[in-house]
Amino acid sequence: MIQIKTIKIINGLVPDFKNACLTQQDVMIEEGVITEIGNVRKAADFTIDATDKVVSPGFIDIHMHEEELDFSEKDPYFISYYQLKMGVTTSVGGNCGANRQDVKDFISYVNKYQAPVNYMMYLGHNFIREEVGIDNRYRKATSQELEKMKTKIKHYHDTGIVGISYGIEYSPGVETEEVIALAKALDSDQYLLSAHFRADVEKSVASIQELIEISSQSKMPMQISHIGSCSAYGYMKESLRVIQGAREEGYDIWADCYPYDAFGTFIGSAAFDDGCFEKWNRTYSDILLTEEPFKNMRCTEELFYRARKEYPNMIAVAFVMNEDEVIEALQAPFVFVGSDGVYRKNSGHPRGAGSFPKVLGRYVRESKKLDLVDALWKMTLGPAQRLRLKKKGDIQVGMDADITIFNPETILDNATFEHPTLPPDGIEYVIVNGEIALKGQTVVNGRLGTFVKYNLE
Repeated sequence: MIQIKTIKIINGLVPDFKNACLTQQDVMIEEGVITEIGNVRKAADFTIDATDKVVSPGFIDIHMHEEELDFSEKDPYFISYYQLKMGVTTSVGGNCGANRQDVKDFISYVNKYQAPVNYMMYLGHNFIREEVGIDNRYRKATSQELEKMKTKIKHYHDTGIVGISYGIEYSPGVETEEVIALAKALDSDQYLLSAHFRADVEKSVASIQELIEISSQSKMPMQISHIGSCSAYGYMKESLRVIQGAREEGYDIWADCYPYDAFGTFIGSAAFDDGCFEKWNRTYSDILLTEEPFKNMRCTEELFYRARKEYPNMIAVAFVMNEDEVIEALQAPFVFVGSDGVYRKNSGHPRGAGSFPKVLGRYVRESKKLDLVDALWKMTLGPAQRLRLKKKGDIQVGMDADITIFNPETILDNATFEHPTLPPDGIEYVIVNGEIALKGQTVVNGRLGTFVKYNLE
């Protein structure tokens, strides 16, 4: 087999984010880096003819959930393979306050064995709470526990974490002051905070205002997680207006959103506490259980409470949001695309395998709710800049060769709520760090990704 050290992509349509258009260009890749763009005459070990295809920077998923690697398995990765198949080359885990294993262990494994995609990682607040012995999500931390958490956080300063993520809804006892104090325990105000809101529906606007206040008091940037599941219940316009107002006042506030009208989380979580159906104006049958022994079963009252009690860690999907408001969020200039992907084996929500192709196929091509280049910016250069990734997110000389080649006429998600891991159509090649990781729906090399340290400089 001939070793491929150089790749040339010819005749492709490359997004020009500065001028908001696509231009036909050749792209030369050498030693993992883009070395030439334009009419490339240099020969390469491998040439890809991308005529009528988009040669995009690899998609960057600013919000996903592969935080627990099963080291007893021959291959401990799962979600990241589905990320790769939908064109993602860099993923950010540890969101919503949830690390399910020590961040240092995760990072060490990726550094030693590499991964299907490049990884970045948050340190989760709820993980740290559990580490200091807080086993009741409905109570606040004591002053002693708060000091212990601050000390814990200092142990992660040199690991390359993006910052701290918070899952406030999942720990209702968390006070705003605790969130701010832990943010200040970081050794730089250049870290990024991300947060899953305190409450949705009629409390969504107040929840967003709380996150803006946290950013203000900590003097740190705030990434609002999956704003669709927070506000797409009749409150999106007001939520976006509040964020826009804060941004105009100089606050560093952005958000992300997945393109679905249903959220997914663990059935035993506080998201399904008493009163949830009344506020959503929904009923038990709007909840889909995704794992055995109730796989693909809609809830009855009896089944809902049985699953909550006997299988609290089962992933459930709640069909409670308004799709038009999800689209409205994605149209906002300060909202990125993020999958919020979480699976257990083959069970979960289709967003982990379909989010990026769904935006490009259904919202760009079919319904024309989004412009193609603008949508790509929300998947590439926008999140790259947010994550301080100076070498990713754009097709420019000197940038990392993380590239996704797709057919804009056929790209489409196939994952459904009954079959949530089906790969999309239209992704032709994915290149990670200058080598071919995916061709069609086949993973060619699932160990090209590295751990990427967050750049504080």
